[in-house]
Amino acid sequence: MQQLLNVLHTMAATAIDMECNIKKTVAVIFPPRNRARVIATEFPLLKVGDSYINYVSQFKYLGHIVSCDMTDDEDIERENMFIRTNMLIRKFNKCSVAVKTTLFKSFCLCFYDIALWKSFKVGTMNKFRSCYNKCCNCCLVISVHIALQLCCLNLLFALLIR
Repeated sequence: MQQLLNVLHTMAATAIDMECNIKKTVAVIFPPRNRARVIATEFPLLKVGDSYINYVSQFKYLGHIVSCDMTDDEDIERENMFIRTNMLIRKFNKCSVAVKTTLFKSFCLCFYDIALWKSFKVGTMNKFRSCYNKCCNCCLVISVHIALQLCCLNLLFALLIR
């Protein structure tokens, strides 16, 4: 690995006149699922140029949180809708239900990386679903039509858990 980093450093510096950003460059150790296959618990420090790379347990890549245990729990918990919903309630409290619904769908349901969620705990998804329901109840005046939409979305969450 160190040899590859040395090649990267020399090629970036000479061929394309670039430098590696050490603050953004990190290393993650993915332990095997079977603990009997653990070979080492400590690893040598990796170096790019004159700086060492930090080892981290999770990092953000293109907006998605990648963790060393290969689960999506941290990324699901990051999708906190309460902050965005509170802003909508404060600024658009006097608007009609149709306007609130459109704003809620536009600003609170922007789940760009939800298709990447594959491995998560059921409890994490239940918290996410509960957060979604509370935000809907706070932001919108629940009518029969909206209640039917919530039932459909709850079925969607149930299918995601399976």
